[in-house]
Amino acid sequence: MESPQSRGESGTALITGVAGQDGVLLARHLLGLGYSVVGTRLPDVPYTLEPYLDGVAVIEHDLVDTEGFAELVGVHRPTEVYNLAGFSSVGKSWEVPDLVQEVNAASVERMLEILGRAAAPPRFFQASSSEVFGPDALNPQREDTPHRPANPYAESKSRAHEATVAARDAGMFACVGILYNHESPLRPTQFVTRKITLAAAEIAAGRRDQLELGNIDTSRDWGAAREYVVAMHRALAHDAPGDYVIATGRTHTLRELVDAAFHAAGVADGWSRVWQNPELMRQADTPARLGDPTRAREVLGWEATVPFDDLVREMVEIDQRRVATGVEESLDYLR
Repeated sequence: MESPQSRGESGTALITGVAGQDGVLLARHLLGLGYSVVGTRLPDVPYTLEPYLDGVAVIEHDLVDTEGFAELVGVHRPTEVYNLAGFSSVGKSWEVPDLVQEVNAASVERMLEILGRAAAPPRFFQASSSEVFGPDALNPQREDTPHRPANPYAESKSRAHEATVAARDAGMFACVGILYNHESPLRPTQFVTRKITLAAAEIAAGRRDQLELGNIDTSRDWGAAREYVVAMHRALAHDAPGDYVIATGRTHTLRELVDAAFHAAGVADGWSRVWQNPELMRQADTPARLGDPTRAREVLGWEATVPFDDLVREMVEIDQRRVATGVEESLDYLR
């Protein structure tokens, strides 16, 4: 499998959404491989992960700014483009469905049109989501599992997926990564995984008494984000474009996550600190979606290897360091 370096090129990667968890981890992975990395972030929005972006040319850019994207491509001439930016909240997507379509779908269609007109079109990666399969999809899902999106976020991701496939059919090297849940110590605290690991660290330190949750029996296919960004790069380094489910092929419940977090924090009576708030209990929680990563393993040589308990322990340990030092972000927090 070729990278730009092995093809005798000096690789330049453009990453939209570089200031998020995946953008940071992908940027650092590519820098380690010798790439020049240009990344975009939303204008006038504070971002907390700046300490991890040393060596990245970070540029303010809104996905809906088509002319601005064309200028970025013209100035930096990337050999690879990774589209990781977008509206990411499933719940809030119901409130602004038109905006979600504009940011997550229409902007991708315009992006692909611009890249397709380039003299030497860069290779393109579109970050998709298991949400495209809908709540009733049979487990496990594969690349050819039908899309049945059931919310505005999923609809926008499905539309962007289809646009990427159409661009590939027209001759562009364009790939889609269908990403299942993936975590790291860089995950924001509004996500339930980080909410739990931070609570375990604070309870262990005597900083708080209780962890408030809803349904603890819901389950997800959770993996380590640092491994998932490797799959993104391998998709573009391969000799032919394709679509890939990026998942572990295993599910774990929120109950297991809580157990692992309190164990890692050394809290023996963890469940006495958990309050299941009835107001947070959903009438019908989203069924667990299980990804089948066979194609990624067989074609890209990629598979998820970080055990679930190790991932949770890593997140708890970094949150314990945050609690002890007051330092929210540090290069020392990355493995």
